[in-house]
Amino acid sequence: MPYLYQDWKPRPAAHPGAARATHSSGKGYEQLRQECLRRGVLFEDCDFPACNSSLFFSENPPIPFVWKRPGDIVKDPKFILGGATRTDICQGDLGDCWLLAAIASLTLNEKTLARVVPLDQNFGPDYAGIFHFQFWQHNEWLDVVIDDRLPTFKGRLVFLHSAELNEFWSALLEKAYAKLNGSYESLKGGSTIEAMEDFTGGIGEMYDVKAAPDNFYEILEKALKRCSMVGCSIDTSSAAESEARTPFGLVKGHAYSVTGIEEVSYRGQQVQLIRIRNPWGQVEWNGPWSDNSAEWCSVSPLEQRRLSQAARDDGEFWMKFEDFKVHFDKVEICNLTPDALGDSTVHKWEVTIHQGSWVRGATAGGCRNYLETFWTNPQIKLHLTEKDDGQDECTFIAALMQKGRRKLKKLGAEMLTIGYSIYESPGRDGHLGKDFFRYHPSKARSKTYINLREVCHRFKLPPGDYILIPTTFEPHQEADFCLRIFSEKKAITEDLDENVAIDLPEPLHPTPGPQETEDEKQFRALFEQISGKDMAISAEELEYVLNAVLKKTKNIKFKNLSLISCRNIISLMDTSGNGKLEFSEFKIFWEKMKKWISIFLQFDFDKSGSMSSYELRGALKAAGYQLNNYLLQLIVLRYADEQFQIEFDDFLNCLIRLENASRVFQALSAKNKEFINLNIGE
Repeated sequence: MPYLYQDWKPRPAAHPGAARATHSSGKGYEQLRQECLRRGVLFEDCDFPACNSSLFFSENPPIPFVWKRPGDIVKDPKFILGGATRTDICQGDLGDCWLLAAIASLTLNEKTLARVVPLDQNFGPDYAGIFHFQFWQHNEWLDVVIDDRLPTFKGRLVFLHSAELNEFWSALLEKAYAKLNGSYESLKGGSTIEAMEDFTGGIGEMYDVKAAPDNFYEILEKALKRCSMVGCSIDTSSAAESEARTPFGLVKGHAYSVTGIEEVSYRGQQVQLIRIRNPWGQVEWNGPWSDNSAEWCSVSPLEQRRLSQAARDDGEFWMKFEDFKVHFDKVEICNLTPDALGDSTVHKWEVTIHQGSWVRGATAGGCRNYLETFWTNPQIKLHLTEKDDGQDECTFIAALMQKGRRKLKKLGAEMLTIGYSIYESPGRDGHLGKDFFRYHPSKARSKTYINLREVCHRFKLPPGDYILIPTTFEPHQEADFCLRIFSEKKAITEDLDENVAIDLPEPLHPTPGPQETEDEKQFRALFEQISGKDMAISAEELEYVLNAVLKKTKNIKFKNLSLISCRNIISLMDTSGNGKLEFSEFKIFWEKMKKWISIFLQFDFDKSGSMSSYELRGALKAAGYQLNNYLLQLIVLRYADEQFQIEFDDFLNCLIRLENASRVFQALSAKNKEFINLNIGE
C-alpha cells in the first residue's frame, strides 16, 4: 500500500543545496569518505552490494560479471577527463538509451551538470572508493552515495562507459541512478524526459511539431528565456533509418539541442529563426539560413553579431522556424524550477507542489467514468488571479507524477494509467460531492490517460478558481503521487481536504422526562430484568440488550453488535466510573444511536446492511466530523473489508472512537486556553 501523507499543504520547489543523505547509516558522503580514509579501507556500499541482486531482479546475469574498481580496470583512472561531454556517453548492454540521451543533454548545461555530478570527487590522494551524485525525486533532492565497483566482463565495462577508457564519471552516474531505482534492470525502458526531470527537478513537455499549438514559437521563446532544456529530433520509420542523413544535412533519430530563437530583419520583413545544435560538433543543416547561405548577405553585420552568427563547422546552425516545423517531428522541453536558474534570469516559473496518495476504499476513485467513486479522489483548488503579460488568460502547466513505480518493478508493479480533470469552482469551500460532478462538465483535462510516470499538459484559462482532480483511470488502484503546478504568474493552490472540523451538538445530561417513550419502557423492562436493583449493566449485558432490540427493528439488516462495541459504548458514556452503563446514561446513548442508525441507512444505498467505504466521508460529515484525507484513509484501512464495505458495527465503533477523541481534544484545548489566560493575567 502507498505511504499516507499527513501534510498535503502546497510546498515550494526543493533546493538542491539541501540534498538529503540517503545511505542507511544516516551518514553523508563526506562523513563516510573520512571514515574510510581514517581506517585505510575502500568504501563498500552495503545498500547496493556488488552482487546479482543489484544487476537483475527477473533473471540471472547472461554472462559471468566481475565487479571491479576503476583502478583494477585501467592504470590511471580519471573521474572527468578534459570536461564532461557527450563523447563520454557510450551505451553498453542495457536498454537505457533514454537515460543516456538525458545525460548527453545534461553535459550541455555546466551548472546543472555540476549539481548532478559534484566536482568534489576524484581518484587523487584522498580517493576512498566512494562517489556521490544528486537526483531530484518528487520535490526532494537526494544525495546518493555509491562505491566504485562496476560490473565488467573480460576486463571491460558492461554498461555505460566513456569513449576514453580511463574516464569513469558516466559509468558511476549510471550506477548511482540504478541504485536510486533498485537495480540496473530497473533502468530498462523509459523516456528521456523522465531522466531530465530527475536531473533538474523540472517539468517535461513533449510536442508533436506537426500538431503544435499556434503559439509554439512563443512557447519555445519563453522556454529558452527561462534557461529550460530544449531538445528536438526527427522520427525514423525503421531501425535502418537511425542516424541516416537527409539531403539537407539533418540526421534522423538523433537528439539535437535548441539553443536560441530570434527574429531578424530581412529585406524589410521580420523573419523568425531558430538555432539548433548537433552534439556531434559537426554535420549541419545546409538549407536556407545555414552558415554559408545567401540569406545572411542581406542581414546587417550588427544583426549578425547580435545573433552570434559565424560560418563555423561547429554543429550549430540557424534555420527558418517554418523550415524547422517541416523537417523536425518532436520537441522536448524540460522547464526548470526557479532554483535551477541563475540569479540573472528574469523569466522564472512560479511553482507549487502537492504530495498525496490514492488509497483503496478511500481516495482511489478512478476517472470520471466511475461517477460513484470519482468524487472521492483528492481535490486541489487552484486560484488563477494574474493574467499573462499582454494576455487575457493565465498560463500554467499541470504535471501529475506517480511515485516510485520504477523501483517497484522488482515486486511486479507496473506504471498505472493516470490523468486529471479540471473543473470550474462552484465558489464554496470543502470537498465537492458526487452531485457536483454529475451535473458539471470539466473545463479542461489531461490530453489522455496514459501509463507513463508523469502526465503533463499546458493550459490557458481565464482568471478564476478551479478544482483539479488527480486520478488513476480505474478505481481501487493504489499509488503515491506528486502534483506540480508551474505557472507564468503566481498561482495559489490549496487542498480541499486538509481541514479537520468537529460539529457536534452539546452533550445531553440525564434529566427526568415527563413521560417515557415506548422504546424507553421496553429498555427499562430489559434493564430491570438483567441488571438488578442498581439499574446498571455490564458490557456483556449491554450486548444482549442492544441486539435484542435491534433484531426487532424491521428496517435494519446488519449483523449483531460485538462485545468490543459495547465496551466502547460504556467507555464513552460511563460518567460514574463504575465500568457499567446506568439506565439514565443509556437513554442518552440511545438518542445518539438512533441518529447514527439513520445516517448509516441513508448511506447504505443498496440496503444490504453495509456501506461502501467511499461513502464514509459523507456519512461522517453527516455525523458532525469533517476529516482530511490522511485520517479518512487510516479509518478506511482500519474498518473496511476487502470489498470496501463497512458494516454497522464497525461504523459504530468508528463514531464512538471519534467522539472519545474529540472530547479529549476539547478538554486539552480548554486547558491550553486556561493556561494561556493565566499567563496573560500574570
